[in-house]
Amino acid sequence: MDVTVAEAAASALAGLGVGLTAALSFRWSEKDKKKSAKRVEQHPEPELPPGVDTVLSVLRSCAVVLDDSDQVIKASSAAYALGLVRGGAIAVNEMLVMARLTRRDGEIRQADLDIPRGGGKQSGDALAVSVRVAPLGSRLVLVLVEDLTEARRIEAVRRDFVANVSHELKTPVGALSLLSEAVQDASDDPEAVRRFAGRMLIEATRLTSLVQEIIELSRVQDDDRLVDAEPVAVDELVAEAMDRCRHQAAAKQITMAAGGIAGLYLHGNRGQLAAALGNLVENAVNYSPVRTRVAIAARKVPGSRTDTVEISVTDQGTGISEKDRERIFERFYRVDPARSRATGGTGLGLSIVKHVAASHGGTVSVWSVEGQGSTFTLRLPTTTPTGADAARSNGTDAAADLYAEAEPEPETSTQHPLSAHHPAPEVQS
Repeated sequence: MDVTVAEAAASALAGLGVGLTAALSFRWSEKDKKKSAKRVEQHPEPELPPGVDTVLSVLRSCAVVLDDSDQVIKASSAAYALGLVRGGAIAVNEMLVMARLTRRDGEIRQADLDIPRGGGKQSGDALAVSVRVAPLGSRLVLVLVEDLTEARRIEAVRRDFVANVSHELKTPVGALSLLSEAVQDASDDPEAVRRFAGRMLIEATRLTSLVQEIIELSRVQDDDRLVDAEPVAVDELVAEAMDRCRHQAAAKQITMAAGGIAGLYLHGNRGQLAAALGNLVENAVNYSPVRTRVAIAARKVPGSRTDTVEISVTDQGTGISEKDRERIFERFYRVDPARSRATGGTGLGLSIVKHVAASHGGTVSVWSVEGQGSTFTLRLPTTTPTGADAARSNGTDAAADLYAEAEPEPETSTQHPLSAHHPAPEVQS
């Protein structure tokens, strides 16, 4: 009996303990909830002011909004694309420092920075950006980033172009000035006057050529390719380019041959296309040794979207080194400056070719081996001629046949540089 009473008392005491423990736990839980709610009321999650989200979505600049703990609560897709935001935080330390200073004193800050692409610490192609940081309310900071990389590149190209033009114009102008003084001093020596006058004519011709190519380059850079666009027969362009260089070729006993050009048409500005092909043929003649051969060949290449015409100009010159092939389409760049001056080259011909190809939706490439020769290839979209164009081309087809009869087509070979379509790797421009 006594044992039963003792067991009952022990059970009651155990139940009382469990009840007290549960009650205390419940009260502690309620206190914690109240404290958490109080903290949330005192420090709520920051929210963007009304309308700010809409404004940020239409800004051209990259936009990032930071809270008081430097966490990103809003960022545009461009900010992620440039690698400015990673893992919910700004990845560029300079921007983070600017944001903290602005949060501290409320002042708007602006700076130009060069940051690695992707926002990482590894060096490489840097991005030039303009950063503007401003307070957004009492707790938020707005960071606006504008990518200036392309604008900086264009400005550098413009500065280089102006400097190069100034230098190139100064040379013939200075020569003309000195020669005119020499003629004046040798007025009583007819032989010297004739010699100096001949030199003046050469320098004047060089100056005229330079000014004309600068005008052409400016025109092909600015003109819309659809202005005055028309179907243009390839054989007419080839015949015009060969006529342009016939005297220089005859003086060096260079044979020019054309093949595969009949019945092909391009769509574009006739004057620009003629200038581009003429520059390629003229370069091939000027940089070829005496008693060699220059070949112009064309073919139609089927494409997935549109067919293209490949026009190749091949010479047996000294060739172009690999390091020079990467730069030959730059304005005023010359592989051999001394030889370029001897031939009257301005360094603008291939640049004009590149811009004409690009404006017509095509490309230009080069294959070359030092000591063997070079092949420049224009790839341009083809078109179907109208009835009038086809009728007009009958005479030029006959002219192309005469060219082919007088000067045979170049043989295709993978070993010889005089090949219209060499299988060697090409450097795309």
